Amino acid sequence: MTPELMEEGAQRREQLAVAQAVGRTESGGRQAGFSRIAMPDGEVDVTHGRILYLEDVSVSFDGFKAINKLSLDIAPGELRCIIGPNGAGKTTMMDIITGKTRPDAGTVFFGSTIDLLRYKEPQIAQLGIGRKFQKPTVFEQLTVFENLELALKTDKGVRASMLFRLDSAQADHLAELLHTIHLADDVNRLAGNLSHGQKQWLEIGMLLVQEPKLLLLDEPVAGMTDEETERTAELFLSLKGKHSLMVVEHDMSFIRTISEIVTVLCDGSVLAQGTLDEVQADERVIEVYLGR
Repeated sequence: MTPELMEEGAQRREQLAVAQAVGRTESGGRQAGFSRIAMPDGEVDVTHGRILYLEDVSVSFDGFKAINKLSLDIAPGELRCIIGPNGAGKTTMMDIITGKTRPDAGTVFFGSTIDLLRYKEPQIAQLGIGRKFQKPTVFEQLTVFENLELALKTDKGVRASMLFRLDSAQADHLAELLHTIHLADDVNRLAGNLSHGQKQWLEIGMLLVQEPKLLLLDEPVAGMTDEETERTAELFLSLKGKHSLMVVEHDMSFIRTISEIVTVLCDGSVLAQGTLDEVQADERVIEVYLGR
């Protein structure tokens, strides 16, 4: 970065820090803030072979059962795809995992020891669960690099944000991440000038700098070009193993590329689970998708 760009970026960060301090948000009211607290030992206990465990989870809204005795588990490093018709409970399930919605009954554990029902939404994010909504949320008046820089695990106070400077390890980490999310050639571009797919990659990068153990991704390739969809598949496959991913998606070609196990939700519970070929051949799944 040139000195001029660094100075300009510092000014924008100062403005942004003040905006964050008074609770202003950038996109549709969702605050793009990324502070977190570290786990005591930096790791999630997965001795039972699960990074996420839901059992008999139920929630109703005005008498309608959005989630109905849902049981589901995901292994560490797994990339799990979730499919289902509209109204199947996919978004509500993610809301429960992230603390946005409290279930009426059931168990939700992160690893073997962390009862997510004891925590509020911001605390769950701080524990190491990152969620990406369908619409990308980035700071459009900042560059790609500055967006990632803001998302680092640092003090987000106004003064600290104004004085913050990357150390060499952080700079190396961001440089590597830029290649991972296919934005190494766009480091100095304003986020507002990126394509839809590139904004999606940038927001995923902003989650990744927080070193989450589990990523929840809601229709990540909706609205992408074929090339962007293909590169997103490459990105997710590169993250598999290092992170656990739950991907809610409708694009079956994309799902076939990235997933070993697919879970089908219907009426708030698991209808079927297996490979994509297996669930597509399941008569119950065929009825749900074609019989309604």
